[in-house]
Amino acid sequence: SLQFTEEKLGQAEKTELDAHFENLLARADCTKNWTEKILRQTEVLLQPNPSARVEEFLYEKLDRKVPSRVTNGELLAQYMTEAANDFGPGTPYGKTLIKVGETQRRLGAAERDFIHSASINFLTPLRNFLEGDWRTISKERRILQNRRLDLDACKARLKKAKAAEAKAAAVPDFQETRPRNYVLSASASALWSDEVEKAEHELRLTQTEFDRQAEVTRLLLEGISSTHVNHLRCLHEFVESQTNYYAQCYQYMLDLQKQLGRFSGTFVGNAESTSPPPAATSPPAVAAATLPAVPTIPVVPTIVGVPNTVAESVLNPNEVKPPASGTRKARVLYDYEAADSTELALLADEMITVYSLPGMDPDWLIGERGNQKGKVPVTYLELLS
Repeated sequence: SLQFTEEKLGQAEKTELDAHFENLLARADCTKNWTEKILRQTEVLLQPNPSARVEEFLYEKLDRKVPSRVTNGELLAQYMTEAANDFGPGTPYGKTLIKVGETQRRLGAAERDFIHSASINFLTPLRNFLEGDWRTISKERRILQNRRLDLDACKARLKKAKAAEAKAAAVPDFQETRPRNYVLSASASALWSDEVEKAEHELRLTQTEFDRQAEVTRLLLEGISSTHVNHLRCLHEFVESQTNYYAQCYQYMLDLQKQLGRFSGTFVGNAESTSPPPAATSPPAVAAATLPAVPTIPVVPTIVGVPNTVAESVLNPNEVKPPASGTRKARVLYDYEAADSTELALLADEMITVYSLPGMDPDWLIGERGNQKGKVPVTYLELLS
């Protein structure tokens, strides 16, 4: 403690580590600091609720299993399903709530899988480093610091002993008329010689201990390179699981958007009509949209929300003529796979010409690409002037 205090006050010399060792120390500190920050922020990403994070932390410290928690998507799905049952699952709103709720449930399940995967493949290795390897490195660094303080204290003691010995050796005067003074001086010189010999012995021991501890610490610090390799692999796995999660979410929403686009005409029509038509006179398209295809359905379906004459012309793209005015350019936002021959498949970012026909469902337009024509959903387009 005296050596440490004197160093802080600038009253004692300090053994400096070589440049390579100092670089290893700086790299290790940098790795520890950024690993902590990345770990904490990833925890926030996976669990934005601070109260839930604290709860999970306490369960982890108590070595108890964290209780299963319903995701926000799953909770929303539950509310939507219960609302649909109250409003009537057969009503247009009820049907849509059920479909959207099912998608929210799937999104919530995908989120749960992503959180679980990210926790195992990314958070756990980072946490293991901080609580395992880094604690070992910190412990050995503290021991090295104590060894260095002991070494420098021994160096200071030897330096003082040698100075005192030299001073004592210079005092005796062989011309001294009083032999007693000479005897005392010679005795003091011998004592300091013994002190120098002891200090040199202690210095050799502390130097050996310091060198041994420096080697142990250096090997641990060089292991940080392996830590980087391991964390790099974990980072790739985290990105992979995140990619799969967002791809799932995109596909679920795409499927839902197609369903809502296809059924929207039927729902709107039912909602606006004061008295639904008898089942015997319902257009074949309604049956095709709400029920699986059966042999009794006509081979050529009609388009939802479009009079038969228009629908029949859409089925034969060559007979559909664009209006003299009202055509617009549109950029495709997402890929779209045509459900049947009446629809036009789309590729993201391509440009097409679109227009509407009298009586068409407002959620759909006629799209043209070269000599290809067909129905396209408005939600997949960015209409340009």
